[in-house]
Amino acid sequence: MKIVIAPDSFKESISAPAAAEAIARGVKAAIPGAQTVCVPMADGGEGTVEAVLAAASGEARMQTVNDALGHKVDAVWGMLADGTAIIEMAAASGLELIAPARRDPMRASSHGVGELILAALDAGARHIILGLGGSATNDAGAGMLTALGARLLDAEGHSLPPGGGALARIASIDVQGLDPRLAGARIDVASDVDNPLCGPQGASHVFGPQKDATPAQVHELDQALERFADICARSLGVDHRDAPGAGAAGGLGFAAKAFLDARFRPGVDIVAELGGLAQAVEGATLVFTGEGRMDAQTLRGKTPAGVARIARQAGVPVVALAGSLGEGYEALHACGISAAFSLAPGPITLQQALNDAERLLHDRARDVMQLWMAAQKRML
Repeated sequence: MKIVIAPDSFKESISAPAAAEAIARGVKAAIPGAQTVCVPMADGGEGTVEAVLAAASGEARMQTVNDALGHKVDAVWGMLADGTAIIEMAAASGLELIAPARRDPMRASSHGVGELILAALDAGARHIILGLGGSATNDAGAGMLTALGARLLDAEGHSLPPGGGALARIASIDVQGLDPRLAGARIDVASDVDNPLCGPQGASHVFGPQKDATPAQVHELDQALERFADICARSLGVDHRDAPGAGAAGGLGFAAKAFLDARFRPGVDIVAELGGLAQAVEGATLVFTGEGRMDAQTLRGKTPAGVARIARQAGVPVVALAGSLGEGYEALHACGISAAFSLAPGPITLQQALNDAERLLHDRARDVMQLWMAAQKRML
């Protein structure tokens, strides 16, 4: 019996590799002879580097960069054997790196992401996978561009300070200084977001409040990004503000598309490809997946939906384990998830659930496999 285990991380609780191992132990507690194949997953957000390195046997690298507010932070990125670099925006410009009292979406910059790209180029990478998600920024990738050598100038020819708020004063952009190695690099953006850069569905209005932007700041940031898009369109001769995904990661998707010629792909598809998930599920009896919370939004490019799609193509049933099951999670049955279970055995606090996720994953996986075997025996 072959059981494939492909969960995402459980946010603020347990990593994808650790979650996979806990589920594997639960499977073997019920069926000691089962073959378990762990393929840790992610969708482009936090945990993407760790999941890919665990699934594809890559090497973790460390680089000191600036966080979203300009303080030094050690960011982990990954290098695979074929020279592909895996970069996670959240490792450099992530919201979780900034204490709630210090968060400032007007000044937050994606400069650190550009520094990670430079580190990858320095290491010889010619294919870069950039995972978007969990950003503290709303600067349309302007900080990333300046780190890569671009200059953003006001009407007097002075360089703009960091942050999306300053883009309200942009008069021109000079990209002659962009690192020439970028022209020879292929960049894939891993993201499950298809929002445009500006407007009611854009980066500022949809994601700004999550980064502590006030209603007034949301309006200012949206106007600033509109101006930045105008200047970029004038410089490039093409307008990318409405491209699907331009609003991802505070608009960094816009800069990646407009200036790095990035290709956008669902993060779960990229991670599944690198980890060989499709090959792993061939001949499997059952697939486990999961994440911290499953609801109707899980259908929009999240890991369980992506895993279910791949397993369904191979005709393999899928069981999902989640920290909690929210409104509309039943819609996942139609995309290939046969059953979904919450981890909590009864009334417990959120903190208890977070602290005890490893044991809870083990126990639920064990229970699922015991039920599975009981059903199989009854059918014989």
